[in-house]
Amino acid sequence: MLKSLHIKDYALIDKIDVDFDKGLNIITGETGAGKSILIDAMSLLLGERAFTEVVRKDAQKAIVEGVFVLNENKDVNCLLLENEIEILPELIIRREISLKGNNRCFVNDTPVSLGLIKDLGNLLVDLHGQHDHQSLLRVETHLTYLDKYGNYDSVISDYREKYNQLIKLINKYNSVKESENLLKEKKEIYSFQLKEIDSVSPLENEDDNISDELKVLESSEKLLELTSNIYQSLYEDSDSVVDRLSKIKSMLIELKNIDGKFSESVSECETALTLINDISEFVRNYNSKIDIDPETVEQKRERLGSLNLLKRKYGGTLKAVLQHREKIAAEIELAENFDDKLASLQSDINNLKNQCADAALKLSQLRKQAAKKIESEVVKTLSLLGIDNSVFKISISNLPCENSGFDYLVVNNKKYLFNSNGIDEVEFFISTNLGEDPKPLIKVASGGEISRIMLALKTILANKDKLPLLIFDEIDTGISGRIAKKVGESIKALSKYHQIIAITHLPQIGALADQHYSVHKFEVDKRIVSKIKRLNEEERINELAKLMSGEVVTEASIQGAKDLMNN
Repeated sequence: MLKSLHIKDYALIDKIDVDFDKGLNIITGETGAGKSILIDAMSLLLGERAFTEVVRKDAQKAIVEGVFVLNENKDVNCLLLENEIEILPELIIRREISLKGNNRCFVNDTPVSLGLIKDLGNLLVDLHGQHDHQSLLRVETHLTYLDKYGNYDSVISDYREKYNQLIKLINKYNSVKESENLLKEKKEIYSFQLKEIDSVSPLENEDDNISDELKVLESSEKLLELTSNIYQSLYEDSDSVVDRLSKIKSMLIELKNIDGKFSESVSECETALTLINDISEFVRNYNSKIDIDPETVEQKRERLGSLNLLKRKYGGTLKAVLQHREKIAAEIELAENFDDKLASLQSDINNLKNQCADAALKLSQLRKQAAKKIESEVVKTLSLLGIDNSVFKISISNLPCENSGFDYLVVNNKKYLFNSNGIDEVEFFISTNLGEDPKPLIKVASGGEISRIMLALKTILANKDKLPLLIFDEIDTGISGRIAKKVGESIKALSKYHQIIAITHLPQIGALADQHYSVHKFEVDKRIVSKIKRLNEEERINELAKLMSGEVVTEASIQGAKDLMNN
């Protein structure tokens, strides 16, 4: 449930703070007062794109913040946990639209991506804008409505996963096919490069290892001189370090015999002698292994030169050389085994096409089952909305394919075109007059009927989705009188299970509000400002009277408003 909405410096709105409640929240107001601006601001909380033009003149940024009460919404909580966002009793979503372009999104004061805002919005709200009912006039949306109702998302996901794998394989096949001539042209060059690299047979990090070895080999004479001098000083000279330390140790022992306080010094001297002996032994062994071999040095230099030449030609590092070798070896193998490679890809594609066909058939069967149910529910709901004797049919058809290649799936031994939605094309058909055969919805429905069909679908889908909040922006387009009352009653019935925020211009719908808000324009410091106010009972009566008779409120319209509220 949307508990509160805060809007600052957005279009005509300088600052608005409004609290919403459960049930039916009705918003009314004169044309141009800012009702749609209010809905546009709400849409930002659902992840809609924002533009700097919405920032109010003389302001640096616009802010829209919504506080939602979750009531242990498991899907929302899972999404928050996945994104390491603290779960609180209330969910605070905030958008900041800056003139500088650095727009920011926050959830519970944690910076997040716009994608996460959109994902949360999809779990919290269904917003039906002023022109959304026109989507029913686009056949491509009909399948989406059917799938939303069907509740077989896992089957759709399974099919699309296989479909995406299949498209990747087909693209790979086409790429390999197209590269055949180019590969044949490059095979000679690649073969030369492969022979050149293999003649050196570089090893990973070999250049660094040889550089380290050369550093030692090229300093052999210096190493021999230094280690010899160190060993002599430590061990061989007549006045060597070992001899001098041994004499010091003897004197310390004499001192210890006189005063025990020298015991520790004796131990430390013995440790020093041990260390000196270890150093001497290490230096002597190192010295004995030094081999001044100009031939080995020259071999190492030549090897390093060969490696550096490869590095200059093929990427700058031995790692790049080895990667290039792997790549051209694969290209040569492909060129030499081109038909085998295509045959292997063809086999993989055929296997995956069979899997896609099975998944598409399963999806098609589920759609047909869902279509039967939704047809019945739409007819029932339309009757409640004043369209009696209607017939609503969902046509599910498949397009045969006569092409060869990869353009089709074989389902029940027939070839059908397919896409990311499967093999089905869906279209709604309707008849609103007794005895008339159903015809395509996009050709026969009037504006008022389209609005009621959309409301019927929204009602059915809302009961399936269990979304906490439904927002209707003038879904009453094209209706009036008795039908308006039926539409209002339908929305009122929805509000028992969902929080509803509805913008309307019809008093029959406004009269059913649990909470009624009015949007007005004012002039402040020679600028137009939009404000929203929650109405008390007397103000509600006056607002409904205006909807009935215009700005001039009459006694008759006042009485009419009271009658509507009491019915």
